[in-house]
Amino acid sequence: MQQEFDLSAYNYHLPPENIAQHPADARENSKLLILDRESGRRQHRHFKDIIELLQPGDLLVVNNTRVFPARLYGHKESGGKVEVFLLSYPVEKETQAGEMRAEVTTLIKSSKRPKPGTALDLGPELSATVLRLLDGGKVSIELRYAKERSLGSLLEQYGQIPLPPYISRENGSTGEDKERYQTVYAHKTGAVAAPTAGLHFSEKLLTAIEARGTGVTAITLHVGHGTFAPVRCTDIREHSIHQEYVSVSQETADAINRAKKAGGRIWAVGTTTVRTLEFMSDTTGEVQAGEDWCNLYIMPGYRFKVVDNLITNFHLPESSLLFLVSALCGREVLMNTYGKAIERGYRFYSYGDAMAICSIPQE
Repeated sequence: MQQEFDLSAYNYHLPPENIAQHPADARENSKLLILDRESGRRQHRHFKDIIELLQPGDLLVVNNTRVFPARLYGHKESGGKVEVFLLSYPVEKETQAGEMRAEVTTLIKSSKRPKPGTALDLGPELSATVLRLLDGGKVSIELRYAKERSLGSLLEQYGQIPLPPYISRENGSTGEDKERYQTVYAHKTGAVAAPTAGLHFSEKLLTAIEARGTGVTAITLHVGHGTFAPVRCTDIREHSIHQEYVSVSQETADAINRAKKAGGRIWAVGTTTVRTLEFMSDTTGEVQAGEDWCNLYIMPGYRFKVVDNLITNFHLPESSLLFLVSALCGREVLMNTYGKAIERGYRFYSYGDAMAICSIPQE
């Protein structure tokens, strides 16, 4: 059992050609690896076949967070180039002079770390001032703009979709990224990374799933920059997990609890949904409505109270997301499955293919 907590036990070699740089031609055309939780048996299908695994009375739970254009480029007052990464969606406030301001924590990339008081030019209608230098290389800034423009419209105009570092773009995010690095049901703005398991669902596929008798409901977890934070502890139990904002409506909580009581299976779309449902449930497994900051750390040995099945992408080596998935199906089974997926040419990470970890009906 000790090996389950050894960071190196979650390492694997991924050839660069297996890292997806672009999405599949259509959302549901990505590949789907189906893993039986009980036997470890595998099937190799396409994502549109997920509908065959769902049954009437089951409930699909998605994360409806929306990624905002969190990466901004500009100049310091000295003329030096600067890249600003907003770590959360700023909260606007109007000054007595009628100007809009918004304080936000960021990461700033420049030749020299800007000092407090440094002015930043982020666009013809958007400027900022460095307020404080924070721990972990973070920087607090204050955005400024005229009240005639909304912050959302300014970010759309001057910002870029914050693609993960393993996706290479010579000239920044593209129009394709703006559409495809977003789920079709995203409408709660606040994430700096997409809940990527949901990228495979098209509106057509969701309609077909509901017509089959499987319910669909949504939670919100605003995926933060911490999701990419490396684990540096050799014993994964010593890792400090990041916090992310979560919200569960009364309607969603009731739908989940009804489905569980009626014998339906809860399908979590993505690790973000897993964390939310398990965090927002009581000791009996009943999901509670509300909002909070989720710091639940799931690793092997965790007993799931709500989630029965998981739809997820392939995750980075030695990541906390890999620990979570291992808790559901077993580390050895998962790592062996990753090896087979690499051999078969599955595409990994955000724009890559998907896995369904569930019970496969006996043929």
